Amino acid sequence: MTEPKLFKLPDVGEGLTEAEIVKWHVQPGDTVEDGQTIVEIETAKAIVELPCPFDGVVTELLATEGETVDVGVPIIAVDAGGDGAVATPVSEPPAQTAALREEGVPTANEPGMVTPEEPPKRQPVLVGYGVKEGATKRRARKASSNGVASAAVAPVRPPAPRPQPVDNGLPLAKPPVRKMAKELGIDLATVTGSGPQGSITREDILAAQGAPQAPVAAGPREERVPVKGVRKATAAAMSGSAFTAPHVTEFLQVDVTRTMETVKRLRELPEFADVKVSPLLLVARALLTAVRRHPMVNSTWVDGPNGAEIVVKRYVNLGIAAATDRGLIVPKVKDAQDLDLPGLARALKELTEKARAGKASPGDLSDGTISITNVGVFGVDTGTPILTPGEAAILAFGQIRDMPWVHEGELAIRKVTTLALSFDHRIVDGELGSRVLRDVGDMLEDPIRMLAWS
Repeated sequence: MTEPKLFKLPDVGEGLTEAEIVKWHVQPGDTVEDGQTIVEIETAKAIVELPCPFDGVVTELLATEGETVDVGVPIIAVDAGGDGAVATPVSEPPAQTAALREEGVPTANEPGMVTPEEPPKRQPVLVGYGVKEGATKRRARKASSNGVASAAVAPVRPPAPRPQPVDNGLPLAKPPVRKMAKELGIDLATVTGSGPQGSITREDILAAQGAPQAPVAAGPREERVPVKGVRKATAAAMSGSAFTAPHVTEFLQVDVTRTMETVKRLRELPEFADVKVSPLLLVARALLTAVRRHPMVNSTWVDGPNGAEIVVKRYVNLGIAAATDRGLIVPKVKDAQDLDLPGLARALKELTEKARAGKASPGDLSDGTISITNVGVFGVDTGTPILTPGEAAILAFGQIRDMPWVHEGELAIRKVTTLALSFDHRIVDGELGSRVLRDVGDMLEDPIRMLAWS
């Protein structure tokens, strides 16, 4: 039994590297003819019907509908029979061409090559598949007894000093070489080809650019990441929040030297022996205290049948944004207002560990009332966070840095961070937002205030 012919996904448009299989028009066991439409594919530009370049019987579909396939990857196998009478995409002298292809040399009759001696009578529909000259179906040439096609074989000409343009003004070059020249901004008409029949090669393009003739790095130039799961849900939620709630963000630089000293002392207490105490713990406690002092910041806007309402929550489900391999998620510490400081520390630790391990339940990720995002762990000073849908405020906590600061009337090096509070301006006006942000800053400058205001 002869080896099946493999049809590889062609480049159906300059610059495309992949396509999605939309619909197969054939199945294993079906008889196909040269030029028959066998599959529909979708690229970034359009849906394209691909013709089969072989006569034969389909033996296997190598890609499924909905699958994204890279250009050059086989998508179908066809048994073309054992007599070698197989139609090829473009008529070419089989003996010399096969020999050249085995050596990796492009030929003038290869798919996508433009030959100056025989300009195309019509513009090809797809790269690598020319339009037929007439209505009759093109058949393969029969091989003679010595294995050489009976048709006259044109000799391969020696390289010309420079490519000669054809009717459409294109020198002899393969599509990947044209693509490379376009990306580098090089006019092919100004390049002297060193390949067979004066064709332009990659090395010629590099030489024209003045770059060293080194191999071009293989592999895709781009990576496409499917938007699904957590990323899809987060994108939809953030888009809805950004274009529904009018956002306002205020910023405040704070001297947190005393907070850092307090963190160090808390780590020495036995109540915190089994948990990691970080500045985020005191930021969370400060925000909970500010919510108690200003309940309106812990609310949500509801459009009901009888008009809009502001629902003020008397409980705090505190969201802590966590970066995971699946994207950004915001688990909630439920009823955080009822926890003491060691209890809050344990809750933060357990919830973030579950989230990063991918074990957070839907209940852990829902029903938040206000959130914190700690951008400081990424070495970022601050940002303008987008509200979690249904919440009125979110606090961004930036990195803590040594900075020159006026302390007690003198210039000193202090631990400084930047806080940013984004809020829904339908609920929280500038005065309330400023008071909340200032209260959090005051408590981080002097943690004793947390005790006084609790």
